[in-house]
Amino acid sequence: MKHTLSVLVEDEAGVLSRISGLFARRGFNIESLAVGPAEQGGVSRITMVVPGDDRVIEQLTKQLYKLVNVLKVQDITETPCVERELMLLKVNASTSNRSEVIELSQIFRARVVDVAEDSLTLEVVGDPGKLVAIVQVLQKFGLKEIARTGKIALTRESGVNTELLKSLQAKV
Repeated sequence: MKHTLSVLVEDEAGVLSRISGLFARRGFNIESLAVGPAEQGGVSRITMVVPGDDRVIEQLTKQLYKLVNVLKVQDITETPCVERELMLLKVNASTSNRSEVIELSQIFRARVVDVAEDSLTLEVVGDPGKLVAIVQVLQKFGLKEIARTGKIALTRESGVNTELLKSLQAKV
């Protein structure tokens, strides 16, 4: 199972290196990693997607807390969250199929950020499932390049679980 960890760290040189080293030494993979300033000065938030069962994640959490610059570690996998990811996607788009590519991209609220003679570059923001879906839809045109940021997430103060709401709507 994939777990999403939200880690608050002191914003100092080498913190990310120590965290990635911890994972590497123990043979664990990080599938996605996003780092940026947090709400408090001098603190950064690291959002990681890590495969493993609950026992493995508990062990990793304990190991992370042993690092000097780690302030807080949360496994937010089962917590209601707002999750987003950014993707740039370069798609083959000749004059004959360009309008179809644009129409399909608009369904996903993607923005065209560059136009070339034989391709379009799209910017897509959304939950990771949306990004997978647009890649599948545009695959038939041929994908030249993809760059993804990795997931960022914040817990929902409202406590509303959108996945639960989606599943209830699907039953209606």
